[in-house]
Amino acid sequence: MTTKPQLKLGSHLVPGLAAVALFVVMAVVFLGASFPNPQGFAEGANLTASIGYTMFNLDFGSVPGESMLVAFEIIDLVLVAALAGAVLLARREGESGQMRTILTDGGRELKRTLFDDEEGDH
Repeated sequence: MTTKPQLKLGSHLVPGLAAVALFVVMAVVFLGASFPNPQGFAEGANLTASIGYTMFNLDFGSVPGESMLVAFEIIDLVLVAALAGAVLLARREGESGQMRTILTDGGRELKRTLFDDEEGDH
């Protein structure tokens, strides 16, 4: 016989309620903010060259580089954080408590473990 799930009340609900409250505050602030009309780039502006000139701090581009540099740095930080997270997720602790990488041998160790194959070739 199955039973209905029951709601357990307690202190474990506090983080969830805090997240919902933060979402509501951010939604109110975002929806209440006034944004200016978007301004496009000039006709015929070469964005790729302007990004390159901005990276080397040259003043040859047809588009000012400060706005692109901020976006570039934000993307840089996000990608570095994603890379660090991927490295941490790809590692796990062995039985002795030390960290080891997962399947860096192409799966031979896993195959040996599963099939009791000494060589790992067959």
